Amino acid sequence: MLPQEIIRKKRNKETLSRQEIDFFIKGVANESISDAQIGALTMAIFLNGVTKREKIDLTLAMRDSGDVLHWDLDAPVVDKHSTGGVGDKVSLVLGPILAACGTYVPMISGRGLGHTGGTLDKLDSITGYQTAPSNDLFQKTVREAGCAIIGQTGNLAPADKRIYAVRDVCATVESIELITASILSKKLASGLDNLVMDVKFGNGAFMENVDDARNLANSIVEVANGAGTKTTALLTDMNAVLGSSIGNALEIFEAVEYLKEINVNVRLDAVTKALASEILINTKLACNRQEAFARIENVLHSGQALEVFAKMVKTLGGPADFVQKPWHYMTKAPIIRPVFAEREGYVSKMKTRDIGLLLIELKGGRTHPLQQINHATGFSEFCQIGDKADGKTPLCFVHANSEADYENVASKICRLIQIDDQKPVQNDIILEKIG
Repeated sequence: MLPQEIIRKKRNKETLSRQEIDFFIKGVANESISDAQIGALTMAIFLNGVTKREKIDLTLAMRDSGDVLHWDLDAPVVDKHSTGGVGDKVSLVLGPILAACGTYVPMISGRGLGHTGGTLDKLDSITGYQTAPSNDLFQKTVREAGCAIIGQTGNLAPADKRIYAVRDVCATVESIELITASILSKKLASGLDNLVMDVKFGNGAFMENVDDARNLANSIVEVANGAGTKTTALLTDMNAVLGSSIGNALEIFEAVEYLKEINVNVRLDAVTKALASEILINTKLACNRQEAFARIENVLHSGQALEVFAKMVKTLGGPADFVQKPWHYMTKAPIIRPVFAEREGYVSKMKTRDIGLLLIELKGGRTHPLQQINHATGFSEFCQIGDKADGKTPLCFVHANSEADYENVASKICRLIQIDDQKPVQNDIILEKIG
């Protein structure tokens, strides 16, 4: 086969065979296919689309381009994936909850991307925690703790790494077909039985338009199920910060507090339990939503989910007593100050994406891939839609590394949060289920 002939077929809107897709992806992995050829094919896919069969074949070929994990365990192997949002620390609490409910959770997560925080950056806040362990330690943690949240290993879907790097500089990042293959190639390489997707829409999501988010969710559910992994998706609202904190160490602390059932944010709780119940029902560990919620409540009340988180941290190199005294093992910012609204009223809207970008200004996110970030900075006690704004209750507390950083961010926060006289009607955070 010739790469240029495969590119030509897709350029001419023809359907590629499984053999042609396999040949091309193997060439991507062994570098016999050039970046220019990757760019040409991805642009042809971006412009002309692919069939359902092509999407499945592309995803499986990318999955099989490197290691594929196989688990010999006595319970379902499950995972969750989010398309990213501001303040989204669901993975940190969902993984331990699902493990405590009787599943195994080998969760492959990523770092911050644009205005959204990364689960690995948050876990890097914990002294000693290894986000890039050996395969042996990864599997040991999953078996012993029930859950391990780590980064993509060096040979897990390596074709995706090359393809994504080319897409990033060739204007094909937005392709739903290529996003689907990219997400699922890594997830399916983890050896999952079941997957639940959290696909976000709104002004803090990568896909602001709900129809685009719905199309992506349908695509992922279609391909994942076609590839043999039972998958459902929830469309969730990202028009406001998720949870009460933004920033790496601050979100770890909120996750620990959540597992202790202290200061639980209502929207974070709703998304977490909805996603967890999907997995429990799909794996037949619960007969219906009522039973699923009862199991979730039980592992939270009993402290079992917190124990899973603590054991995961310890097994992956972190402190054995981390959940008892998290701030003993994480850095606090030297400047912690409130920001108050410029007028009284109710929080009615917020520019969530721009709020996420403020974390980068506090050096808690990256402007280039190799940048070292400040894990201590961010925002805590962040206001929620419908909250009363006055001179006594701050919109949030800014955690900054210097007075100048605080002043810079504090001056911008008020412009990103809309205050109205009337208390707004709050929308449900879960819009719909797909699959």
